[in-house]
Amino acid sequence: MTFDDALAALKQHVEPGRAEGMASYHKQTREVLGIANPSLNDLTKAWRQDLSVEDRVALAADLWSSDIFEARLAASKLLTQARIRPDDAAWDLIQSWVPEFDSWAIADHACMAGQKRLVADPTRIDQVEAWTTSEHMWTRRAALVITLPWTKQNFPKAQDLEIRDRVLGWAASYATDHTWFIQKAVAWWLRDLCKHDAARVTAFLDAHGDSMKPFAAKEARRYLK
Repeated sequence: MTFDDALAALKQHVEPGRAEGMASYHKQTREVLGIANPSLNDLTKAWRQDLSVEDRVALAADLWSSDIFEARLAASKLLTQARIRPDDAAWDLIQSWVPEFDSWAIADHACMAGQKRLVADPTRIDQVEAWTTSEHMWTRRAALVITLPWTKQNFPKAQDLEIRDRVLGWAASYATDHTWFIQKAVAWWLRDLCKHDAARVTAFLDAHGDSMKPFAAKEARRYLK
């Protein structure tokens, strides 16, 4: 499948009048076609089934490069799959997108693809750690969003606990960064973690909660008893 084929398929799902509302909601200056998320899911699911890994990575790269809002979402969805073998090219492509993040929807979709690749090879956490000191806010935020799977394990192994503590260290370094999206990401990580590891969240908030914005500290405590 060529990029032109994929774009034509996307345009068949445009809903008249939808683009303007989406562009406003997502604060987009790039082209927005006006395609509902379920349609993107159906299209990309079919593409994943029909294309080889190599072809998926190539198409994802072309879709992202178009800088069309839904095309970037579709690029991410093409690579959101637990089992991709080999997956080095997919991981490298996802990493190359991170410095271009500029909105939460695109960043979160790409990070969902990245989560699968990170879980498949947790040693990649070393590469993610470098994001935490970036001057680019969205890159710093991505370090927390892409590691969210480590908030969800009920029975984490020793390696998982090491990663959990490592990411909490990153979150601690973010506590005094009062950028809204950074604070929201810290709160998101802690909120999800407290469902499975309340003790670590309590300890974090005891140490760093006063440095966080009040809304973020409140959000982080949502599920604490």
